[in-house]
Amino acid sequence: MKRVEAKNTYFLIRNTIRTPKFPHNMKKDRRNFLKTGSLAAFGLSGISIIPSSVLGKSMGHIAPSDKVNLACCGIGNRGAQIINELYETGLCNIVALCDVDMGAPHTTAIMNKFPNAKRFQDFRKMFDEFGNGFEAITVGTPDFSHFPITMLAMSEGKHVYTEKPMARTFNEVSLMMDSAKRHNVVTQMGNQGHSEANYFQFKAWKEAGIIKDVTAVTAHMNSPRRWHGWDVNMQSFPKAEAIPSTMDWDTWMMARSDHDYNKDFINGQWRCWYDFGMGALGDWGAHTMDTAHEFLDLGLPYEVDPVMLKGHNPFFFPMSSTLAFKFPKRGDMPALTMTWYDGVDNVPPVPADYGTSELDANIPAASNGQIQPAKLNPGKIIYGKDLTFKGGSHGSTLSIIGEAKAKDMASKLPEVPESPSNHFANFLKACKGEEQTRSRFEIAGPLSQVFCLGVLAQQLNTTLKFDRETQRVTNNPLANQLLGGEVPRKGWEEYYTL
Repeated sequence: MKRVEAKNTYFLIRNTIRTPKFPHNMKKDRRNFLKTGSLAAFGLSGISIIPSSVLGKSMGHIAPSDKVNLACCGIGNRGAQIINELYETGLCNIVALCDVDMGAPHTTAIMNKFPNAKRFQDFRKMFDEFGNGFEAITVGTPDFSHFPITMLAMSEGKHVYTEKPMARTFNEVSLMMDSAKRHNVVTQMGNQGHSEANYFQFKAWKEAGIIKDVTAVTAHMNSPRRWHGWDVNMQSFPKAEAIPSTMDWDTWMMARSDHDYNKDFINGQWRCWYDFGMGALGDWGAHTMDTAHEFLDLGLPYEVDPVMLKGHNPFFFPMSSTLAFKFPKRGDMPALTMTWYDGVDNVPPVPADYGTSELDANIPAASNGQIQPAKLNPGKIIYGKDLTFKGGSHGSTLSIIGEAKAKDMASKLPEVPESPSNHFANFLKACKGEEQTRSRFEIAGPLSQVFCLGVLAQQLNTTLKFDRETQRVTNNPLANQLLGGEVPRKGWEEYYTL
């Protein structure tokens, strides 16, 4: 397998340093920080220490009789869907709307639906000017921008619903998990399958011993992606274009290094680029790997191997990827390899008795007599010692592969409870003290970190050896450095200290 050559290393190490860590007990008014900008006490130009909760009130839980006052960051595209789903629960008031492209076509529907909500183009101003007006926020922005908004919200005592994946870098996820504990706020990552049938079925089947002795899992997403068809020999980012009059481009970049505006960076296109998104893995991994990761207690892998990368490029994601995540033995559970497949030409192998519902009947049998599908819907296959299971994405339930085995097990399957709430109501009810969120950061964080390690293996096109105890990459200094990403852009250092 071809590895990244030295000539490409520049693109990966530009401006990268391990994110500095500071003591959490340093106190300084945040508004003063925004005026003064830096603190030289640590010998680091432009790095400042910000209070953990100077401005925010200690929220606690909202009274059961009250609705949650909700501020929404990112109000177009997926962000709009999140807002609508939360509002439809009847458990919240939409009191503030914030988007860097406020007034662009994709934001107008939400603006028109909630005309009385206060409007902001910069989330920092929303907190400064209206911080006492809401108890919780949504973060439906690009992957790379989840971190600053979520960290500020938690530091000010706000409950947070943040879309998947939690953040773009491994260390950012660690900081988010730590902040959630310190500030004792309700958190929920937006992988809604955690509140649907698959979540409760997997949990019940695992506890009843139906799912046991799992040694392999495949997860797959083989539909076309936005970057498919791009020139894999690209040597630079796309050329600068005129910034739309409605957009605050500087705030859109947040803590990332400066980039010229280009339409291929916004409205979902950000997912194509290592600098901004997490590719197909970060997009769909949370909808296919999540229950296996939680209920098989996988935690973090000790090795990530890019078995196959087709069309590798240092700027955007491969055309096809096969990634093997290796997990050690856990208690009485055996070691397990979870293999991820993406790309339209990279459908995973399936068991001979998988079934025919997703198969193209025109494909001839392979030489071993096994029919291989030409296309599979996003999903997973779980290989136990005695039983093999197949499932889809999100809340899709599992089924036992093999008609005879399925019939034999039918009477032995435990009753699966129904979900007490959908994913959005679960978050709002938790804000009110009525439930506990099922995809809170302590659960969603390690899953997001699995994606971060997978993306690093894709980006560097090399196997990563990972120490689960020290949380360091042991065989690649550059990869270890990239766990923290690049140094925050000037003026954005505070979010790493909240």
